[in-house]
Amino acid sequence: MADTLTEAMLKTTPLNAAHRALGARMVGFGGYDMPVQYEGVLAEHRWTREHAGLFDVSHMGQCKITGADAIAQFERFVPGDYAVLKEGRQKYSLLLDAQGGILDDLMAGKPDHDGLFVVVNAGNKDADFTFLDSHLEGDAHLTILADRALIAIQGPEAAEVMAAHEPLLAEMGFMDCARLMLFGVDCYVSRSGYTGEDGYEISVPNADAERIWNTILGDARVKPIGLGARDSLRLEAGLPLHGHDIDATTSPVEAALTFALSKSRKEAANFNGAERILKELSSGPSRVRVGLSVKEGAPAREGAEIADMDGTVIGTVTSGGPSPTLGRNIAMGYVPPAFADLGTELKVIVRGKPAAAEVIAMPFVAQRYYRKPKA
Repeated sequence: MADTLTEAMLKTTPLNAAHRALGARMVGFGGYDMPVQYEGVLAEHRWTREHAGLFDVSHMGQCKITGADAIAQFERFVPGDYAVLKEGRQKYSLLLDAQGGILDDLMAGKPDHDGLFVVVNAGNKDADFTFLDSHLEGDAHLTILADRALIAIQGPEAAEVMAAHEPLLAEMGFMDCARLMLFGVDCYVSRSGYTGEDGYEISVPNADAERIWNTILGDARVKPIGLGARDSLRLEAGLPLHGHDIDATTSPVEAALTFALSKSRKEAANFNGAERILKELSSGPSRVRVGLSVKEGAPAREGAEIADMDGTVIGTVTSGGPSPTLGRNIAMGYVPPAFADLGTELKVIVRGKPAAAEVIAMPFVAQRYYRKPKA
């Protein structure tokens, strides 16, 4: 996970001093000096699953796309239907190149009447912003929100914690978003996250980030959580990490992210890479992302080879490690569709030794997002 940049070259988030004051172990990630752990990855993982974990995700990129043509222009590069998205809602989508490769995965929503609020990955944000700025046409404008930090609170007690600060937050459902005054400042809030747990992501002004971070941490149900547990949580949730499980060589069909392809957009076929993606939907891709249970030996980490039962290498692990919740090793990787059926017996090559593995369903651990009861 860690970058190789020297400490002097790394950028910092507005919460850097707060992390160091808490005794965090810091590493380079996405070009930023970030906390990988505080008291330990295992303890932090379990705390988030049982209570509420607080994450600094200020290294992520935040922007607004506004103007009369904002939605139509944005939809040229993503396969989601944002024209029909209601105000107060957001959705996960994929920024695609002309060949249908995944430049990044992102969240985009309508927290207010003023266009789209978009969050992209840290390592890609400069390239994403350059791409969007150079391709948006007509009355569509990109505004980079470099003056805002981003905090995520995740876990089964997250809603109760946040409702104590603003009761309206308890009424939000999964993927609801809003712009509102919170902690006395202008915030963008969504009920979402990347751990598989219920929770919120809160965009706050840089100048208020440390005060808000410490205020939330003042609740005994909340502990700070580093990148180590964030990674093990998202792996258990079966969520891909860009630059590892998905990249510009990967299509949404190969990545098993077809839920991000809206029906109306597939019918219109008017987004980047539509020809390739529609062909893969009808004829099948050459490879597909699967979940693996590693039944023996050491964890299969990124780069480990996947082989069939005859020992022929057929794919590669893209993420893997121990699952603290399940008490066994899990992994994600790509194999040909013929080997993607649940229950397929395979092998992973770890440190030169083959170990038994089986294709299993993702998410590995059930996601616990809060969805409002239907009226």
